[in-house]
Amino acid sequence: MLAGFFLIPLTLLLLVIWALTRKALFGKALGFIWLSAIALGVFSTIARPLFEKKVLTQEDYYGEYVIDRSYFPGKQADWQYNNFHFTINPDNSIYFYSTPKDGPAKVYRGYISTSAPYGSARLIVHMPAPTHHILTTDPTVYRDVWSFFLVFNSPKFGNMYFKKGTWKPI
Repeated sequence: MLAGFFLIPLTLLLLVIWALTRKALFGKALGFIWLSAIALGVFSTIARPLFEKKVLTQEDYYGEYVIDRSYFPGKQADWQYNNFHFTINPDNSIYFYSTPKDGPAKVYRGYISTSAPYGSARLIVHMPAPTHHILTTDPTVYRDVWSFFLVFNSPKFGNMYFKKGTWKPI
């Protein structure tokens, strides 16, 4: 677009002026303009991967997930961290752990699949009923440049933010 409205007419104008006057200044200006345009194009092509969001595949979801306590730090986040975490295995199984201090630990088992309607895989959680209230809906996936996190909407707790990490009680 820029080339059609600015760069091409400017190039033609500088070529005509350069041909008529034979002054090196116009040739140097023409060279500077085109070298700058080419350098900008090369730089933007090289820098693009540093600013694009991560494109996820199903394999990216494999691993351990814990509550991200940095979103809303405090007692509630610490309590959620100590009570809930899950693992997604390469055989597409998911194990959701509910580990309350004042009750028995419980493991909810299910499996995952993904769909990629827009290029990046979205996580779909399949849990047999009855399941934990956190797992009643599929998570929303938020992608960053180098990573991603999952947000489950719990009817009891609201949004719960999970990131990859190894669970250790705090």
